[in-house]
Amino acid sequence: MRSGISIAVTASDRERLEALVVARGSPQKHVWRARIVLLSEDGLGTVAIMAATGKSKTCVWRWQERFMAEGVDGLLRDKTRPPGIAPLKPTLVDRVVALTLEPPGHEATHWTVRAMAKAVGIAASSVVKIWHDHGLAPHRWRSFKLSNDRAFAEKLHDVVGLYVSPPAHAIVLSVDEKSQIQALDRTQPGLPLKRGRSATMTHDYKRNGTTTLFAALNVLDGSVIGRNMQRHRHQEFIRFLNALEAELPQDKAVHVILDNYATHKQPRVRAWLDHHPRWTFHFVPTSCSWLNAVEGFFAKLTRRRLKNGVFHSVVDLQAAINRFIKEHNQQPRPFVWRANPDEVSAAVRRGHQTLESIH
Repeated sequence: MRSGISIAVTASDRERLEALVVARGSPQKHVWRARIVLLSEDGLGTVAIMAATGKSKTCVWRWQERFMAEGVDGLLRDKTRPPGIAPLKPTLVDRVVALTLEPPGHEATHWTVRAMAKAVGIAASSVVKIWHDHGLAPHRWRSFKLSNDRAFAEKLHDVVGLYVSPPAHAIVLSVDEKSQIQALDRTQPGLPLKRGRSATMTHDYKRNGTTTLFAALNVLDGSVIGRNMQRHRHQEFIRFLNALEAELPQDKAVHVILDNYATHKQPRVRAWLDHHPRWTFHFVPTSCSWLNAVEGFFAKLTRRRLKNGVFHSVVDLQAAINRFIKEHNQQPRPFVWRANPDEVSAAVRRGHQTLESIH
């Protein structure tokens, strides 16, 4: 041990140091610092301590001196160092934030990191840090649509009432059509999934026609009745209603939740409704297709079966859809509405107020 170094470890210090070494949750830097002190107190020289801990000579000396000056607590903290790069001035940070919140002066819809760095005269990494600290992401955006229906609250409570408290001795159906489902085939066969490699699929495709799925989701039990048709006019919609009429129990009233697509309000559809008095249509507010429960089933169908599917013909596509519906109906789950309609109405009002205040 070099001159001027005298390690004196008290019983309480040794107990703390040994506890640090054996504790499974101790940071490794605290473990090897404690070992340096314990080995020094045991009389080992610098070379032996270096071999036991795997640290350099200057490192061993540094922590011996730190223990002599500050004790065990000195081993548990690192001394702060001045930053290698001076922090940005607050005025410069404020300027970056202000520019980010405004559209850029050049022909672009939003600021990029490099464009902002060039405009302000700082490093791109500094722009990234400022944006991160202030929660700014100019390249991202969220889509929205506010309903302008004057009877929004009334229709919302009507539909949600059917979900939460359906009428007795009645069937509640959520009905809609998913139109223009494309039977897409790939130009080349892809490779299957394997360890360390994702499945592959060509970016281009061949169109083999389209189909339209008419679907009715039974809110009470979650089952789905679906029919594939070539088009989605009022004629096909009436055919689907006739299929539902033939399949549903005749002794129950039928409440149907629909969006505001023109086909659903066509005069012949209204005439059909007059000839079937047990049927009642309930329309969701305009621009509120998310309120229709069957949209959740359509999203599930798209995500799990259609998005990455390969279909050589419309017949293959329709067969895949029918198999998916059949599999879904083997273990259906009732639809459960959880949102408070009053909170939804309040959110829509706040959205309109915000837009009016800005524009």
